[in-house]
Amino acid sequence: MNTIIIQTENGNLKKQDLYAAANIIKNGGLVAFPTETVYGLGADALNPKAAEKIYEAKGRPSDNPLIVHIAELKHMEQIARDIPDIAYKLAEVFWPGPLTIILNKNDIVPFGTTGGLTTVAIRLPASKIARSIISCSGGFIAAPSANVSGKPSPTMAEHVIADMNGKIDMIIDGGKSTLGLESTIVDLSSNEPIILRPGCITKAMLENVIGNIEYDRAIIGKSMDEDIKPKAPGMKYRHYAPEGCLTIFEGNLDDVIKTINKEAELCARSGKRVGIIATEETKGLYKHGNIISIGRRDDEDSIAAGLYAVLRQFDEIHAEFIFSESFGTGNLGQAIMNRLLKAAGYRVVKVD
Repeated sequence: MNTIIIQTENGNLKKQDLYAAANIIKNGGLVAFPTETVYGLGADALNPKAAEKIYEAKGRPSDNPLIVHIAELKHMEQIARDIPDIAYKLAEVFWPGPLTIILNKNDIVPFGTTGGLTTVAIRLPASKIARSIISCSGGFIAAPSANVSGKPSPTMAEHVIADMNGKIDMIIDGGKSTLGLESTIVDLSSNEPIILRPGCITKAMLENVIGNIEYDRAIIGKSMDEDIKPKAPGMKYRHYAPEGCLTIFEGNLDDVIKTINKEAELCARSGKRVGIIATEETKGLYKHGNIISIGRRDDEDSIAAGLYAVLRQFDEIHAEFIFSESFGTGNLGQAIMNRLLKAAGYRVVKVD
């Protein structure tokens, strides 16, 4: 397949390119486009054959549900039923934005889109490019991250091209994603609201709007539970993983740095290619391997935005072993560690 690559101008999509993208989606094709979180791989959410193409292009398990992206709040009522009042409260505060709400689905949404579930995941993105494509193509786009399943999510068009060129119809280059982490997912399909995936909309932010809300056990666990039937993307399968063996080191930061230095030196002596995920504050303290700063410890947003790009940089140099500092689990740190743990396959060393 010849993949068309479209460049935007100052973050704007030309009309002819917008219509071309919309026509591809209307006709059952696939278009990768930027959002504020990560790049999405879009298809007609109401066309089960289009959903099959997403799974095929990504190499994604078919029981892993897709998020339906909408451009207007009223579209939620067309694809969901029994919508609770708290859904509207959350939408009023956080939409457009990086929040996905799970509700009971209407029959119009095929099981091919929901991974066989009777619920549907819905998001109204903040990205103007994303919303314009959604509107122009009919209002409902299923769009998981535009990467090969299991690899780090794409935050730049270059990442999408590396994974999807020749597999999909079009890639729209809208520059770097501003947030860099997938949306927070909240399940409102039952009596008690539950956070299924942490993101930039934190637990505290949600509770300011709807009161108490708990994390799903799959988030706070330290290992993958093979018995989990995924209700949201990323709950069961290994995600975000680089090619090399990623290990996270937890403990006092000074001790973590010493331990990583020892491990990196041993690997280097054995001729292994080593990568180290550091921060601006610590990058000068490492002596071996390829050291890349993920951001600043006093700026969680910078760490979130840099995570996937750093993992892909280590893929580019074919790092065999990657050692990472750990990060606090308060506020956005919960989402960062959720992604890192999955990328590492829950491989953690506790440093005494």
